[in-house]
Amino acid sequence: MTSLCKVLLISPRFNGRTFWNFEAASEVLGARFPSPPLGLITVAALLPPTWECRLINCNTEELSDADLAWADLVMIGSMLPQRPDTIRLIEIAKAHGKPVVVGGPDVTTAPEEYAIADFQVRGEAEGIIDAFINAWDSGVREGVFEAEKFKVDVTKTPIPRFDLLKKEHYTHIGVQFARGCPFTCEFCDIIELFGRTPRVKATAQMLAELETLYNQGYRGHLDFVDDNFIGNKKAVKLFLAELVEWQKAHGYPFKLSTEASINIADDDALLALMRAANFFLVFVGIESPDTETLVSMQKKQNTRRELAHSVHKIYRAGMFVIAGFIVGFDSERGSVAEGMIDCIEATSIPMCMIGLLYVLPTTQLMHRLGREGRLFPPDYFQSLAAAGIGDQCLAGLNFHTARPRRDVLMDYRTVLDRVYRPSAYFSRVGKVARMLDRPIQDRGANKDKPRPRLFGIPVADLLTLWRLTWRMALRQPSALWYFVKVFSECARKNPRATDEVGMLAALYLHLGPFSRYVISAIDRQIAEIDSGRWQPPPKVIAEPDPVTALSIAS
Repeated sequence: MTSLCKVLLISPRFNGRTFWNFEAASEVLGARFPSPPLGLITVAALLPPTWECRLINCNTEELSDADLAWADLVMIGSMLPQRPDTIRLIEIAKAHGKPVVVGGPDVTTAPEEYAIADFQVRGEAEGIIDAFINAWDSGVREGVFEAEKFKVDVTKTPIPRFDLLKKEHYTHIGVQFARGCPFTCEFCDIIELFGRTPRVKATAQMLAELETLYNQGYRGHLDFVDDNFIGNKKAVKLFLAELVEWQKAHGYPFKLSTEASINIADDDALLALMRAANFFLVFVGIESPDTETLVSMQKKQNTRRELAHSVHKIYRAGMFVIAGFIVGFDSERGSVAEGMIDCIEATSIPMCMIGLLYVLPTTQLMHRLGREGRLFPPDYFQSLAAAGIGDQCLAGLNFHTARPRRDVLMDYRTVLDRVYRPSAYFSRVGKVARMLDRPIQDRGANKDKPRPRLFGIPVADLLTLWRLTWRMALRQPSALWYFVKVFSECARKNPRATDEVGMLAALYLHLGPFSRYVISAIDRQIAEIDSGRWQPPPKVIAEPDPVTALSIAS
């Protein structure tokens, strides 16, 4: 018997102001939000073909009563910064008499927070969704479904339902090649969620996803959302060789980005393949320039190298680098601010995700600090989430620090203040503009209608440049001159890098104000410590069960 069901998939709003909320930059590109919810459209592809699906992303549009009236079932995917809005959406759906399914990383690690949902789907959906569908078809209207860890065969994952997306709302679209990471960083939860053996999709399977997007008319930025794209180098090289040919045959419709470990710089053949495939951006977790700290956090792949050399090598391969840094490790000996600032300047990385150390559930760090009786109770940071604090830039340090807490916060403040001053940021952008060697591509196979041009420049690019300059003048006037100077120099001396320079400038429309917002909040925390108004919460003496620790999405 063929079952019928109308499923409303909802992506909740991200809570508060976060580092990753690039709405200001998205506006420059004529979009509303950076990227769509890949997890939800993958779930939609796993549902029976007779089930009708609709998607509402609350970050780009409003949920209406008519949407809920249409649905038989509501499915919500949630990460921690989305938790407050997820709870709100569950309450709204239930008030309309609609059963609710909640899945995603936050319900997987903190299921007790979602007790009001009718169903919980924990872990990777491919491993448990059939059990849920069978239960639903048999009349079950509540329950918990948990996938066995690390067992999902991603070669059987269907093509995500890209057709559900309003693609014009987004600056880029995500796809996934692999899950898992071979490294054992103490603070990271990826190996706890997806395992240490990267599971990769088949090359033909991955190219079919790209072909689907291409046939739907999508062109532009495509992000491989893997936590470490090069975790299985043999597999990724085989895929990249075919991807290069696919891009050539289609006239390079996509510019690509991803996340990878810094040892990407050690493999010339890998860099050459990524260059040929038209990768232009890679996120790298540097975390700290201090070797002792890297060893203590078990991130040894970042040691035994000169970081500036590695990063600049990636620039010469045609990709600019966004990097992650963390303040608050136990191994920090005295102030770390100057060393981190020197590293950021030496590597010439304009955009740095600088956060406070956060103890994620299920991680080795959580287990160690639990044994040491140093964890804060979960309700401490639940109150911060309720106050609109969105990520580890302000919700970090959920434990008793080895160094005085005030010293850690002061280091963090110093780094943010120095690296996000307009002069410092655009100085690094200028260095990138001089080093970035973007490839020349043969787009002869491009069958798209030629874009309108003015003086040989695509009109759409001119409009984007106008929106960027206008918004910079209105919102960040102190940065306008630095942007104009860097962009004009790049246009004269390295015109193939102007798109990337423009993107980095657009990102500053968010990064400049956000850094000042964080600095103000840190100043208030320091003042509360100085006045004695802030007192550390009681220690959690016994190591907690993983599900009682608070999850946070990076």
